Amino acid sequence: MSKYYKIVLFIRFLGYLIFFIGLIGFIFILGPLVQAELNYRTDKILGIKRTLSGNIVTSQGTGGPSSFGNVSTAENIITPVSTDYGIVIEKINANAKIVPNVDPSDEKAYVAALTQGVAEARGSTSPGQPGNLYLFSHSTDAPWNIIRFNAIFYLLKELEVGDRVVIFRDNKRFDYVVFDKNIVSPSDTSYLTNRYDQPVLTLQTCDPPGTLLRRLVVRAKLVYN
Repeated sequence: MSKYYKIVLFIRFLGYLIFFIGLIGFIFILGPLVQAELNYRTDKILGIKRTLSGNIVTSQGTGGPSSFGNVSTAENIITPVSTDYGIVIEKINANAKIVPNVDPSDEKAYVAALTQGVAEARGSTSPGQPGNLYLFSHSTDAPWNIIRFNAIFYLLKELEVGDRVVIFRDNKRFDYVVFDKNIVSPSDTSYLTNRYDQPVLTLQTCDPPGTLLRRLVVRAKLVYN
């Protein structure tokens, strides 16, 4: 084989290698978002509704005993990742641990927290208590983390007024119902600093997903049983 063809083969091999490395990197970064979108769209087409597990009963902090609901098939059941401190949003099949008392201005702290689930902003009130329980799933430290950490709340854009968000704390369940959804500037911190005379849950992620352009903020009020 001539030296010329060896060079051609080497260049071709190098090109394929770069292509496949790029493809793997693309899948690694965007995979969670693509998977979340695909699962959500498939559920809608098939008419599947995800529901919290019906075989666990906890005492809701604001009322009497409450089951997680009834389901028709085991495949549609959502089993909470954590009832010590966790969040479940049935409509978008979001299910994650909540890491408490995270400083949203401390990059190192929130990056560590977001590898475990979603973060509770420092200064938040406890579930079921009057005030602002602020949860976020968003990073600004690196482009790949901006995308991957947004995956849990990627489908927040699908929530509408009246949709349910469930928070678990110390094996107690707290149901919140969405009352508004807004897209705001990254410099608008009012949703974080707002204080309320009733229990309000605030969920925040980036918009569009994987960017630093804007913030998507969803707010929900506690349902009293």
